[in-house]
Amino acid sequence: MAILAVGTLEPSLEKELAGRYAPLRLPLDAERAESVTVIVCGGRPGVDAALMDALPNLAAIVNYGAGVDAIDVAAARQRGIGVSNTPDVLTDTVADTALGLILDTLRGFAAADRYVRAGRWAAEGPFPYTRDVSGSRVGILGLGRIGSAIATRLLGFGCAIAYHNRHPVPDSPYRYAASAVELAASVDVLVVATAGGPDSAHLVDRDVLAALGPQGYLVNIARGSVVDQDALIDMLTAGDLAGAGLDVYADEPNVPVALRELDTVVLLPHMGSATARTRAAMAALAMRNLEEFLATGRLVTPVT
Repeated sequence: MAILAVGTLEPSLEKELAGRYAPLRLPLDAERAESVTVIVCGGRPGVDAALMDALPNLAAIVNYGAGVDAIDVAAARQRGIGVSNTPDVLTDTVADTALGLILDTLRGFAAADRYVRAGRWAAEGPFPYTRDVSGSRVGILGLGRIGSAIATRLLGFGCAIAYHNRHPVPDSPYRYAASAVELAASVDVLVVATAGGPDSAHLVDRDVLAALGPQGYLVNIARGSVVDQDALIDMLTAGDLAGAGLDVYADEPNVPVALRELDTVVLLPHMGSATARTRAAMAALAMRNLEEFLATGRLVTPVT
C-alpha cells in the first residue's frame, strides 16, 4: 500500500504526510504505480482518467480543497474510486473574500489607494465618485454553502438578494431567478459562487454579461472556468460592464495583461481561503479523510 501526493499541498499537510506515510510523487514506475491505493491531491495538475488508469489499485482520492474541478469525478465514480473534499471549513473565509471584493470593486478602494500613492490627489483633485454597496441588488450564482454565507453578510448592507441554482433552494428567503441571464438582468452585482467543472464551464457567457450591462459588476470567487474570460475582457474594455472583482482566472497564475491594465478591475491571486487558520483546518480535514479511509474504507466528507 502506498500514498501518492499530487499537486501543491499545505506545508503542514505535506510535512505530516512525509513523516507518517512517505508519499510517492510523480512520475512512477510500474511497480510503484501498482502499490498506490490513495491519492492526496492539491489542485493542479489534478487527477484525470489517464492517471487513474495508470494506478490499478487506486481506491480513493483525498482532495485538499473544497473544489474538485481538477479531478475527473465522473471517471472516479465509474471506476468505484471514492473522492473527498474539505467543505465547510473554508466557507466563512471565502465569503469574507467575496464581501471584500464587492466593497473594493464598487467603492474603488484599491484604485483610490493607487491614486493617493501616485500623488494624483494633490495634482488632480478628488478621486471620482464610486458606487454604494448598501442597498444594491446582488445576484448570487450558486446558493450553496459559500453563496449562502455571502448572502448573509450582504443582508447587513441592506442588499436585495436573488440567486440562481439548477433548482430553487427549499425555504430560501431570497428571490429565485430561473436562469443566469434572468438573474444578471435583475441585479447590480453578480457574484459567482457556483462549483467549477465541466457542468459550469462558461456558465457566465457573453449573454449573461450583456444582461448584467454597463452599470453592472461581476465578482468571481468560484473558478475561472465558470466565466468566459475573453468575453469579460472585451466587455470591460468596451465599457459594457462597470467593473469586476476577480480571485480566479481561466489560466492561473497567468492573468491577461488586458485585465491587469484596467483600473475598473480588482485582481486577487486566488487567495479566497488563504488564511493560516482556514488552511490548517483544510489540512486537518484532509488528514481525517485519509486516516478514516485507511482505517475503515470510508471517507469523512465524500463527494462520490
